Amino acid sequence: MSMKVIRPGLLTSMQDLGRYGFQKYGVIVSGAMDTMSLRIANLLVGNEEGEAALEITLMGPSLEIEEDSLIAITGGDLSPTIAGEEVPLWRPVYVKKGSVLQFGRCGTGFRSYLAIAGGFVVKEVMGSKSTYLRGGIGGYDGRALKAGDVLPYNKVSQDTSHFYSHFGKEVDDRLLDIAPWGVNLDHFLPLKAKSFIRVIHGGEFDRFTSSSQRQFFEQEFEITPKSDRMGYRLSGKNLQLEQSFELISESVSHGTIQVPQDGNPIILLADRQTAGGYPKIAQIITVDLPRVAQLKPGEKIRFEEVTLEEAEQLYLKQEQQVEELKVGLLFKRK
Repeated sequence: MSMKVIRPGLLTSMQDLGRYGFQKYGVIVSGAMDTMSLRIANLLVGNEEGEAALEITLMGPSLEIEEDSLIAITGGDLSPTIAGEEVPLWRPVYVKKGSVLQFGRCGTGFRSYLAIAGGFVVKEVMGSKSTYLRGGIGGYDGRALKAGDVLPYNKVSQDTSHFYSHFGKEVDDRLLDIAPWGVNLDHFLPLKAKSFIRVIHGGEFDRFTSSSQRQFFEQEFEITPKSDRMGYRLSGKNLQLEQSFELISESVSHGTIQVPQDGNPIILLADRQTAGGYPKIAQIITVDLPRVAQLKPGEKIRFEEVTLEEAEQLYLKQEQQVEELKVGLLFKRK
């Protein structure tokens, strides 16, 4: 069972939830930029939530499905179609052998995630199937996909096979069969809401001038074209320290916001370095990281302060919603 890449798109790579436990050796975490979308795509097709999926950026690929398959596409809307028919997001879709899945214009969001029932056959490197593009390890030969690549995938599990058998019986001459139900993305990835990105204070917040502290929360920042999976560079009114000081490099996290000497913040993302020496003005809370990953260069971003306790409660609430989704999907597969 396999999928063939006809056209690779702008940047399509294999990602899972990341490569943990090796930062002390200088190996970055990597993994999906939008972990929530990846998790739900996998759950929709009966995979473990951390299974590897395709992360598709802005301009998507063309993929030939070489066997009858069950897929799910989540994240941003990159206008996927099969034989001119729209492929809906956030729900299981049965695709017949020989179908060509294509992506078109970018609507909402910036990245889509494609999971396939059974999961892609990818060798694990240091416990992860994620592609570390700069290091050339993991995923498909340590690189983004290119035309001609063939992506094998496993047979479906027994419980998914039962669920899978409900599809495709009345497709006739159509190439896909769409589940009549799906996941409400607004519960997990509210892309249409232009709410602020929530943060807690970073380790050096108090070292910035009071004016810069206010500006950080009052002004809009623009995501510059010099942004990638390693980090989003922002432009706005420069943020200034009370006085310069020497900071010893220390570990950084997904969503750490550093401020280099030019005063323009950088949001560290999936392919971030393992340690950094720039002052940290803030840390984006975990539940808002998927929304950040769906922002494009040129879009504006504003920040809102929350407490650590509020961030923890929001995370617990989100994870409870995921657990409830898992239970609901189990009933759907019976």
